[in-house]
Amino acid sequence: MSGLGGLNKSPNGVVIGLVQLQLPVVETPAQLEAQAERICWMVGKARRNLGTMDLVVFPEYALHGLSMSTAPELMVSLDGPEVASFKAACIEHRIWGCFSIMEANPGGNPYNTGLIIDDQGQIQLYYRKLHPWVPVEAWEPGNMGIPVCTGPNGSKIALIICHDGMFPEMAREAAYKGAEIILRTAGYTAPIRHAWKITNQANAFQNLAYTASVCLCGSDGSFDSMGEGMFCSFDGTVITEGGGRPDEIITAELRPDLVREARALWGVENNPYQLWHRGYVAVKGGAQDCPYTFMQDMVAGRYQLPWVVQVTDGTPCGFAPPKRSYRGAEVNPFEKQKA
Repeated sequence: MSGLGGLNKSPNGVVIGLVQLQLPVVETPAQLEAQAERICWMVGKARRNLGTMDLVVFPEYALHGLSMSTAPELMVSLDGPEVASFKAACIEHRIWGCFSIMEANPGGNPYNTGLIIDDQGQIQLYYRKLHPWVPVEAWEPGNMGIPVCTGPNGSKIALIICHDGMFPEMAREAAYKGAEIILRTAGYTAPIRHAWKITNQANAFQNLAYTASVCLCGSDGSFDSMGEGMFCSFDGTVITEGGGRPDEIITAELRPDLVREARALWGVENNPYQLWHRGYVAVKGGAQDCPYTFMQDMVAGRYQLPWVVQVTDGTPCGFAPPKRSYRGAEVNPFEKQKA
C-alpha cells in the first residue's frame, strides 16, 4: 500500500519522497555553492510536488558528485553555509529533509555524513557512514554507530549510506534500535543494480521494517548513476520504484503502525525476535544464546576469515597506504542532546 504515492494520506501515514537527483560535477567552491542552491530548490520542488510529503530524501553525494575529491576547500562543516541553507530550506517549505555531505575531519580523512533535518531546521539525526566503499572511497570509517531518530508522525527512522546496506548487520542494528523506516542513500552506478534491489528487499523482510532507498541519477560525463528509487514493505515486497529519469521524485506513504503490529503479533518470520528466541515452540522462551562464531570472534577481537584477502588498502584506486590506526568510537553529540 502506498496511498497512491501519498496522494491519499492516512492519519498514521508518513509520506516520503526519494529524489533521483541528477549526478552533479563539483570541482570548485563555486560549483559546490551552486549545487547547494540546487538542492534547496529541489526541496521546494518536493513540497510543490506533493503537499502531503513529510520527508524528502536526497542521495549520497548529492552535494559533491562522484569525484571522490577530499580537497579541503570542498569539504563541509555542520556550521557552514551549505548545512545552513539546507536548514533554511526545510523551514521555508515546512518539510523534513535527508541530506548528504562530505564533512571535514581535523583528525584525519573527511567523513561521509548523512543528516536528517526537521521542519524547524533542527538536526534530528547525524550519521557517519560506517562502511566506505573500499578500495574506491577514502572516507574515514564512521565511529558513532547507527542512530535512530523520531521522525514525522512519531515514526522511528534510521539512515544507512550506500555500501552500508550490503551488510545485513547494518539493517539489523537499525531495527534493533527501534527503526521502523530505514533510509538508504547512494551514488551507485549501473553494475550494482541487481545487488541494490535484492538487498533493499532483504533488509526490509529480515527486519520487519520499511526500506526507502535512492541513488543519484544520470551521467556526469564519466559515471552513470542509476536512480532506482525504491520503497520496500516490511514483508520484502516492492511498494513502488523509479527508473533512470534524473530529478524524478518517487513517493510513497508508509505505515509505521503496521510495522509495530507485525513486530508484536507475527509468529512466522518474526525474524528480529526469533534471532534470540530460537525454537520457542520446543524450548521455553527459546534458546537465548549466540550460536554464531563470527559474532563471538568479533566481540572477542579474534575475527579471522578462513581465506586470504589480497586487496587490503586503496592503492589499486590511487590512494596511498594509510599510516593511522582507527581511533575508536565517539559519542554522537546529537543523540547525547536528546538523551
